[in-house]
Amino acid sequence: MKRHMVKSVRRTRRRYRVRNGLHTKDNRPRLSVFRSNKHIYCQIIDDLKGATLASASTRDKTLASDISYGGNADAARVVGKAIAERAQAAGINEVRFDRGMYRYHGRVAELATAARESGLQF
Repeated sequence: MKRHMVKSVRRTRRRYRVRNGLHTKDNRPRLSVFRSNKHIYCQIIDDLKGATLASASTRDKTLASDISYGGNADAARVVGKAIAERAQAAGINEVRFDRGMYRYHGRVAELATAARESGLQF
């Protein structure tokens, strides 16, 4: 198998392994994170309804004044605070954290820490 195919297969397996561990009997929504090279996106998803309840990203027009570059830890902190505020405005206090195929490190960890400090519980 080619090297990039092996990497892709590993990422897919990791994503499903993490997500399958999140399916519990409680009805808390899921805070899903997607990270690209230039931006970071997160959304709170209700899996029972299949609907997005709140979202934030470095591409939001409302956050553009606080973010100079979307691909660093400072931007992830701003997005983490924003998602926590938007979740509390929607009446959500507890979520399950879905890091997807990414390690809990760097920008993903910064986003989670900022969301926790802003009052979101996971």
